[in-house]
Amino acid sequence: MPANRCPNPSCEYFNRALPNNAKVCPWCSTPLGNVVSSTPEPSSQPPPNQQQPSQPPPSQQPPIQYQRPPTNQPNYEVPQQAPVDHSTVYQQRVYYPPTPPVYTPPPQRAPVLKLIHTTGREFNLVGEGGYIGRRSQSPGIAPPEIDLTGIPSEGIISRRHARVDWDWSQNSYMIVDMSTNGIYLNNTSLTPGMQYRLLNGDSLRFGQDNLVNFTVYVV
Repeated sequence: MPANRCPNPSCEYFNRALPNNAKVCPWCSTPLGNVVSSTPEPSSQPPPNQQQPSQPPPSQQPPIQYQRPPTNQPNYEVPQQAPVDHSTVYQQRVYYPPTPPVYTPPPQRAPVLKLIHTTGREFNLVGEGGYIGRRSQSPGIAPPEIDLTGIPSEGIISRRHARVDWDWSQNSYMIVDMSTNGIYLNNTSLTPGMQYRLLNGDSLRFGQDNLVNFTVYVV
């Protein structure tokens, strides 16, 4: 005779053998049936083959592409540069005529005035003008440009006996008598304060006694 069993799956006495005369389960008070079928035995026939979805072999599965998670940073676009033209472009050069050099004439220089004494001593005028005379014995007084100190009979000559200057308009040296004993040009007495031309080869005499004589040379 089959044993009574509790049919309540949540009961402690589920599927346990109970007394045959028990009507309810002593634990959960579930009514008991006369016969409780035992646990069905598994069928000896194999279950029908269930087709499982075919999966490609691991080597044939497509690779998983990694996607960068979105960010809140702005998307900066790289500015595109204009294409560089490396071809050589030849431009015609503008011809500028050469500027001729400006001719600067050399500065004009006055010729040299020379006085040759009868003793052969030579006196030159440095520059375009100056005085003819003797050096003063007093300190602080500049000597004349043509200093006749040391010639014979120098006492006839004054400290500032005459003044000579180059005159560009006359293109010659001009002499002015400033002495007390006088000057004779080619045996002609000069008027004090007046200008007279000195030409190459003129004779120049200082004083009346014919003691100091010179020959004029303009070179």
